Amino acid sequence: MDSGTIVWLTIAVMFLLLAVRVPIGFALGITGAVGLLLVKSPTVAVSVMVDQTFHNAYSFSLTIIPMFLLMGLFAVRARVAEFALEIAGFFTKRLPGGLGIATIVAAAGFSAVSGSSIANVATMSKLAVPEMRRHGYPAGMATGMVAVSGTVGILIPPSTFLVIYAVLTGTSVAPILVAGIIPVAMSFLAYVLYIMLIGSRRIGLDKLKSKEDLDFIAAYERLHQETKTRAAAAGHTRRTDTGTLTTSIGLASKTGTWRNLPWRGLVYLVILGTIIIGGILTGLFTATESAAFGAIAAVIILFVERRKIGAKGLFLQVRDALLDTASTSSMVFFIIFGGIIFSQFFVHAGVTAGIKQVVLTWEMPPHLIMAILLICLIPLGMFMEEMSLLLIAVPIIYPIGMAMATDFFPGAPTTGAAELLTSIWLGILIVKLMEVGMVMPPVGINSFVAAGVAKVKSGTVFTGILPFIVADVAVLIVLFFIPDLTLWLPAFASEAVFDALFPGS
Repeated sequence: MDSGTIVWLTIAVMFLLLAVRVPIGFALGITGAVGLLLVKSPTVAVSVMVDQTFHNAYSFSLTIIPMFLLMGLFAVRARVAEFALEIAGFFTKRLPGGLGIATIVAAAGFSAVSGSSIANVATMSKLAVPEMRRHGYPAGMATGMVAVSGTVGILIPPSTFLVIYAVLTGTSVAPILVAGIIPVAMSFLAYVLYIMLIGSRRIGLDKLKSKEDLDFIAAYERLHQETKTRAAAAGHTRRTDTGTLTTSIGLASKTGTWRNLPWRGLVYLVILGTIIIGGILTGLFTATESAAFGAIAAVIILFVERRKIGAKGLFLQVRDALLDTASTSSMVFFIIFGGIIFSQFFVHAGVTAGIKQVVLTWEMPPHLIMAILLICLIPLGMFMEEMSLLLIAVPIIYPIGMAMATDFFPGAPTTGAAELLTSIWLGILIVKLMEVGMVMPPVGINSFVAAGVAKVKSGTVFTGILPFIVADVAVLIVLFFIPDLTLWLPAFASEAVFDALFPGS
C-alpha cells in the first residue's frame, strides 16, 4: 500500500472515530500511531512516538495549563463573574442594549481569569440569559451574545489554545499570550457596536414575536404573580422579585447606586489581570511564573470572599477545584500528545512536505495563498471540534507560513526575525478562526452549551450568533492585512519581537 492511500485511509478512520464520539486524544493518537507503523518500520514508529511524547511532556511550558485552569476555577468559586456582571450592568444599563453590553463586558472580564470558554458560556447563560429575555431580548439574541462572548476567552491570557499552539510550534509563550489582547479588544468593540446600533432596535417586550419568546414571558409573569400572591398571604409587604439577577445586581433597577456595587470584584479582576498581563509585559514574571502567582492570588481571593462558609466549606471548595483541574489538565495533555503523534505521522508520511511543495508552486501572492489556507479552516471548523482542528491544521499551515515569512515581513532584519513575527501573527489568526468555529453550526460547542443551560433550541442560538460571526470575520480581515495590530504588544513582552518589529530602534 502506497503512502498516499495510507494517509487517506488514516484520515478517514480518524474522522470516523470522531464522528462516533471517541475522545479526541484517543482518535488522534490511535490513528497517528497506526499510520506511523504502516509508513515506517515498527522500530522507527515506536521511537518517534516515545521520543516526541516524552520531549513534549517534559516541556515546562505545559505547566501553564493546570495553573491557569486552577486560577479560573478558584475565581469561579469566589463569584468573580457575578461581581463583574453586576458592575458592568450598573454602568451600561442606560445605553441602548445596555444589558447585552454588560454581559459582553462581564464575559470578557471573566474570561481573563477563567481561561475556559465553556465555563464562561455556562456561567453567563445561567446568570444573564434569563434576565435579558425578561427584559425583551429575543432568545436568539440573548443566547447568541453569551455564546459568542464566551469565545473571547480563547485569546485573552490565560489561553489554553495559544499555549498549545506555542508548544506545537516552539514559539515563546509570553509574546503570543499578550498578542491576543488587541484582537480581543477589537472583537469586543465590534460586538458592542452591533448591539448598540443595530441589535437594540430588536429589544423590547413589545417587539417579541416568536412563540418561544412569548411563552417565556407568559411563564415568567405567571411565576411572578404566584410569588407575589404567596408573599401577600404570608404577610410580607416587601416587594419580592423573581428575576434571576435584579435583586442582586439591579440591572433593571433604577434605585441602585454605585456605593452598593461589589467593587471588591473589580479589585479582584485588577489583581489577577495585573499578575498575568502586567507581569508578562513588564518582564517581572515569565508566563509560567505568572500562571503560578495567579493561582496563588486566586485561592487567597477565594478564602477572603468565602470565609463565612467555614474551614470545612473552604476545604471542599479547594478540593473540588483541584480535582477539576487535575481532570481537565489530564484531558488536555492527552489531546496534545495524541495530536503530536498524529502530526508526526503527517511529517513521516510526507504530507506536510508535499502540501508545502505544492502550495509554494502556486503563482499567487503569498498573502493570497495564506488567505486561502486560512479560509479553508472555516468550513472545517463547522464539522470538527476546535482542538482537533488546531492540532491538524498547525502542522500543515505553520511550515508554509515559515517558508513565506520574509514575504510577510520584508522589513525584518533577518529570516529568523521574520519567522518569529509570522509565527505570532499566524497563531492569532488560526486561534481566532478556532473562536469562530466554537459557535458555528453544526458542531459549535459554545452554542450547544448556551442552548442547554438556557433551555432554548440550538437553532435559535445559531440564528442569534450570525451577526456576531460577521463582526468576527471583519476583525479577522483587519488583523490579516494589518499584522502590527497583533504584534505591537508582544514587542513589549519580548526583546526579540521588539528587535524584529522595530529594527534599529
